Amino acid sequence: MKKILILFLIVFCYNNAVLPQSADDFLLVDQCMLQIPTSSTLSTTQIANYINKNFEKQTDKSRAIYIWITTNISYDTKQTKIFYNPDDYADLIKNTLATRKGVCMNYALLFNDIASKTGIKTFLVFGYTKQYEKIDIVNHVWCAAQIDSSWFLFDPTWGAGYVQKGTFIRKLNNDYFKMTPQKSIKSHMPFDPLWQLSDYPITNQEFYCENLPDNKTRPYFNYRDSLAMHEQSSELERAISSARRIKRNGVVNSLISNRLQNIYEKIEYYEYEKTMNTIGTAVKYYNSSIENLNNVIENLNNKQGLVTNYKELRNMLDLAANSLIMSEEKIKEISTTNAQANKSIQNLQESIKEVRNKIQQQRYYLQKMDIGNSMN
Repeated sequence: MKKILILFLIVFCYNNAVLPQSADDFLLVDQCMLQIPTSSTLSTTQIANYINKNFEKQTDKSRAIYIWITTNISYDTKQTKIFYNPDDYADLIKNTLATRKGVCMNYALLFNDIASKTGIKTFLVFGYTKQYEKIDIVNHVWCAAQIDSSWFLFDPTWGAGYVQKGTFIRKLNNDYFKMTPQKSIKSHMPFDPLWQLSDYPITNQEFYCENLPDNKTRPYFNYRDSLAMHEQSSELERAISSARRIKRNGVVNSLISNRLQNIYEKIEYYEYEKTMNTIGTAVKYYNSSIENLNNVIENLNNKQGLVTNYKELRNMLDLAANSLIMSEEKIKEISTTNAQANKSIQNLQESIKEVRNKIQQQRYYLQKMDIGNSMN
């Protein structure tokens, strides 16, 4: 009798571990989120605080975010713009909460922002989709989130309902909650194959096929290492890597082409911004050199005698010279085709050359005074 009981328990626990979670598993989570006071939903911080107070598990938190967004945000059928500048994100989130309306970008931004404030690592995923084996003609945005060390995809836009004859019909769809990468790729194609979260990402051309090819026919892609590198990279580095992956995965429609062009524009902007920041640092070193040089000149021109001794003045000239070297080192880091930036660099280099000559003149003048003073 004991053996039978033990065997039953082992089988029961094993089965319970492998069964996928259903909507019924989140009834308590859903009920709790449907009871959140309206006064606590005026900002993503308030919503996140409510979630953190009531839930501990990341899965429950992700469900809480998903259920609140899908039951409270309506799809804005009159809005067409999807892509925005990241600088606009905060205003978009604020406007979405105020109007309770938005498109996929608004849904994804809400999910992404609330999730990050509940301790869940998330990223926006840009791409396109297909329904009933037909490729959609507009781009789409959803989210990738790491839940308990595993990555899943969430699409609160599709989870909230659908549009029929120009009217939004709210209908909760749990198919787009915590999708596995294998399930998501059947309908959601990221522009950047990194966000397929797969060791064997499919190409854009393969996404058009009714049946996806077997993994063995595709090259291995270590997306985990690429994700780790992505997280540690600058915006410029991310854009360059993303553009390379997108291009390599095939540009088979205008949506991909437009996205690639958008990223190239970002790269150009980030490179210009990086260049100007580097020039700014070079200018700071140059100005520091000027400051030390002027201190030396003011001391030497002081009719009532030197404020500092000759040794200190020589140290100032050394500092001035070293600052010029640091300025030139920063300039060497720059590689740009921007005409305005190159003009600024050329002017700075000419100024550095002039200041270096003045430093040499002051060294010579200071040496003569020091020698003459010692002879007296």
